[in-house]
Amino acid sequence: MLSNMVLTINTFSCCSTSPLSQIYFASFFFTHQLVQTMSMTATPPAVRSYLTPGRPTSKFMTRARMAVRSNLLSFAPILINLQRDCATPLPVLRHVADAMAADMRAGLAVDGRSDLKMILSYVDDLPTGNEKGLFYALDLGGTNFRVLRVQLGGKEERVVATEFDQVSIPQELMFGTSEALFDFIASGLAKFAQKEGGKFHLPHGRTREIGFTFSFPVKQTSIDSGILIKWTKGFAVSGTAGKDVVSCLNEAMQRLGTDMRVSALVNDTVGTLAGARYWDDDVMVAVILGTGTNACYVERVDSIPKLQEQKSVSGRTVCEKILIGYDIVLNDKMHVDEYYLFQIVNTEWGGFSNGLPLSEFDRQMDADSINPGEQIFEKTISGMYLGEIVRRVLVKMAEVADLFGEHASAKLSTPFILGTPHISAMQQDSSKNLEAVGSILYDVVGVDSNVNARKIVWEVCDTIAKRGGRLAGAGIVGILEKMEEDSKGVIYGKRTVVAMDGGLYEHYPHYRKYLQDAVTELLGSQLSKNIVIEHSKDGSGIGAALLAATNSKYEH
Repeated sequence: MLSNMVLTINTFSCCSTSPLSQIYFASFFFTHQLVQTMSMTATPPAVRSYLTPGRPTSKFMTRARMAVRSNLLSFAPILINLQRDCATPLPVLRHVADAMAADMRAGLAVDGRSDLKMILSYVDDLPTGNEKGLFYALDLGGTNFRVLRVQLGGKEERVVATEFDQVSIPQELMFGTSEALFDFIASGLAKFAQKEGGKFHLPHGRTREIGFTFSFPVKQTSIDSGILIKWTKGFAVSGTAGKDVVSCLNEAMQRLGTDMRVSALVNDTVGTLAGARYWDDDVMVAVILGTGTNACYVERVDSIPKLQEQKSVSGRTVCEKILIGYDIVLNDKMHVDEYYLFQIVNTEWGGFSNGLPLSEFDRQMDADSINPGEQIFEKTISGMYLGEIVRRVLVKMAEVADLFGEHASAKLSTPFILGTPHISAMQQDSSKNLEAVGSILYDVVGVDSNVNARKIVWEVCDTIAKRGGRLAGAGIVGILEKMEEDSKGVIYGKRTVVAMDGGLYEHYPHYRKYLQDAVTELLGSQLSKNIVIEHSKDGSGIGAALLAATNSKYEH
């Protein structure tokens, strides 16, 4: 029923030239259809039996319809405007993809010229399968941190065994001091290391080496050091910005007397790419879609102008240092006379903002955030924010039109109480009366709802998820577009894999489908067949451990 109403809304929006008339006609027909349905279904038998035969009911029904129509005329424009503001037709997607590619070029040319930081990862050597030994990984990228160990057995055995643990970070530490946060992390790492045994063995005399996945903007200065630019994803830890995060962790481990060292500092997307590339040589891009979001890709050294400008302590440029002693890699996907030098580039695409379709609710949320005006792409597509946008829409509908009755719960006004896992679960409800939607609304935000209110809530969830998934897909195409232009037709001409990780991508099937749909629409059915978007579960953790092995101070 609701889908028919939305179709009617879209039809009148196309036919009418005036925005006001669009809203008027859409609201009228939306209201008319919903009132018809409610008049047929909303009066239970007990009420009908109370209306005795012969008793005039027309005035009663008229007043009821007028009350319902009044409410619907109030919230119908909210839904219509939301769907209009968040629409992602093909021209919008194309603009976003083109702007992403242009911003990538600007960021590769000069630091600070683009919303995209295009940070050099110093990863210019990927795992080959020859790596052997016991290695650890620490993944800090959201409201939890993960610790992992992996025993590598070389070409024959590959990954012999893995173990991991996950620790929730207390809310107060996300807003506390740098020392308190890293002491907490080092303590969790030490406790995990104490449980080592079974198939895991460290040769005598060796220090445990860690691949440190740090999923926040960092200016990397080497493979095992990097300066924090700023916290994102809801973190506001004092005393860390401008410091080497590896030193922060090493100092915390020293305070605990833990015999471990960081041999590779990587972003979660870089770790995901390395982990996926270990199994599939066609992996060229990695994207994280979880609490936050980011993307990285394999870039040709000769396509990074700012590499020529960055002088090292020795006086050589970074580019010269890469060329000296570089182990040439043969790869037929991107080549210059069959050989090419590469560098994995961390885009930090969460900061992208060019031409994004935003609603009043996005602008309000951004203004209320700890980093207003920043991370706009992340705030429209990542798991931390989708549920909050939906909540803000529902608050307005409840206040303006009594969507949940006259006494909406105060819990609905609590920021971030409605999470993205909740809207994913609601959107997957296919029952006739949307019972799961009703249960989540009651259990999480404390509101009672009838079936019509639930259908409205479902539409709001779908609108926000659809925009997020399709924009993420456009961002991926933007990266591929840039790579394709530089490689002169090679990327789209062969199998190219985009490795995906993160809970949002893994657990939100509607979002995942919208992302894939956008990629197919932008590339066309033929070219899109060569682009494989593949889930790489927990790839960043394994990848970080593999990069620790690749950069180990010991022989494999």
